Amino acid sequence: MEGREEKYQNDLFFVCSLLEYLARKTNNHCSVVVNAIGKEKLQHLLDLADVFHSENLEKITDELIEKHHIETGFFDNISGCKYQTPSHWDIGKVYKRLIIMILKHNSSKNPIDALSEVYNSWISRKIENYESSMYYENPDYIYQSYLNGDVL
Repeated sequence: MEGREEKYQNDLFFVCSLLEYLARKTNNHCSVVVNAIGKEKLQHLLDLADVFHSENLEKITDELIEKHHIETGFFDNISGCKYQTPSHWDIGKVYKRLIIMILKHNSSKNPIDALSEVYNSWISRKIENYESSMYYENPDYIYQSYLNGDVL
């Protein structure tokens, strides 16, 4: 069971990192990318994450942008940063941890529904703000803030 859980968490980590990469590449908030792809395709990405992980990330993102008609937006959270920005892998890990915590505390919740809720919530905008400290806060603090509906 532990090996299966570790694989699932790795798959979720990859999907969250991919979503961050797509958002950066298209200058969109992550919620725009999540909603453009839709829950059914997100589930497909999660199911096949171990396969996609061995693919070229640029190729995957180009295909997703074209297939889901993800337009270039105006959100740029990278170029104006005064400090070193976290990688898409770093941010993928933040989202993965939050989603895993939500699922552990609510076993009836579907993983893709939890993912969609997180990316469409207020906390996603806080995580996307690399001038704030939210993305590098303790995972439990992020989770408790999410539950609270505001930063603690």
